[in-house]
Parts: sequence; structure tokens; C-alpha cells
Amino acid sequence: MSSNLIYIKDSFVSIIEYTPLDVSIAVASMFFAVLLGLLIALIRNNKVPVLSSIATLYVLFFRSIPTLVELFLIYYGLPQLIKSFSSMDAFTASIIGLSLKEAAYLGEIFRAALNSVDKGQLEACLGVGISKFNAYRRIILPQAALNALPATSNTFISLIKETSLVFTLGVTELFAQGKILAAASMNFFQTYLIVAIIYCLLVGVASALLRLLEKKLSRPYLV
Repeated sequence: MSSNLIYIKDSFVSIIEYTPLDVSIAVASMFFAVLLGLLIALIRNNKVPVLSSIATLYVLFFRSIPTLVELFLIYYGLPQLIKSFSSMDAFTASIIGLSLKEAAYLGEIFRAALNSVDKGQLEACLGVGISKFNAYRRIILPQAALNALPATSNTFISLIKETSLVFTLGVTELFAQGKILAAASMNFFQTYLIVAIIYCLLVGVASALLRLLEKKLSRPYLV
């Protein structure tokens, strides 16, 4: 019993050391996904010729294929088509793959959030001489961002869990380290239970921080 507890303690310390890598992949991927997703939403919401059709196909494609397939396409497939990608490491490929995937979902979330803002507000801004760019920047986007925050938070939570897939590209992150320890010790249940607990802790902390952010941003609108 004591040796089992010692193994759990040592394994927990060994696995949790890789948590910053998972967090960095999730945060970096979310950052780029938000930027690309917002661009997609604006293009589709404003029905920009040609680009709107491309954005629609993009969303359809990346929402249709499994994340693992997409990661393999980017890391193993792209270097065969574009030689400059042959020097791309697994960490970079992971961020690119997860960013492209989540941007497709965020594009739909942001588009719905933009549509939730009364179109009369944009018309009023244009009517008093405010440019469309400034109307979006100062009036439309702040309201849409608040409306999109709950769904965006859920996307980030899902992204944290999806970082476990990057081990298939050779990235030694949280899950990969657990897999290595489980194979070496044959203590599969204990090891993967530790991995599950660490993911629960990560999601719990992220959820708490996102709730605080949502509460803070909502404060000016409270009566």
C-alpha cells in the first residue's frame, strides 16, 4: 500500500511538470483561433464577395474532419506539398492545427454574437457620421464579445482537453508523460487516474478564471 502511494505521489509530480506545455499550447492556439475566427465572422456577416464563400467552405471543412486527422495532415502531409514546412516542429504543428480547428467553431460563435446585436445600432452610427469601422470597434464588437464569451469559454475548455492529442505528433506533454510512466510501470489505472485528475484541475482553474472574467465584463451592464 505504501509503495503504491509513493508511486502515485512521484508520478503526480512527474506528470504535472508538463502542465505548462499543455497550457501554452492551449493559450497560443486560442489566441490565433480568436483572431482567425473573428475575421471569418466579419467576412461572413458582411457578405464580402468571394471571401464569404471561402470562409463558409473553411468552416465546413474544419468542422467536419476529426482533430487527429487534421493534425496529421498538417504535420505529415503539408511538408510533402510545401517544402518549407519540412522544418516545422511538432509543437508548431500542434498550435497551427488546433488554431485552425477552433477558428472554425469560433467563427460561427462570433457570427451568431454579431447577429445578436441589434442592426439598428449600426444604422444609427452610420446615420450620425460614424464610420463602419469605428461603429464595429466601439459599439458592435464590445457587445458581441460579451454575448460570445460563454460559448468561447466552453471552446477554450474543450481546447485544453484536445491538447492531449498532440502526443501523436511526438510532443511530450501531460498525457504523453503519463503514457510513458504507465507503460514503464504497468500501473495503468493509477497513472491515467492521475492524468485525469490533473486535467480536472486544469479545467477547474480555467473555468473559475473565465467566470471571473465574464462577471467583470458584465458588471457595467448590471442594473
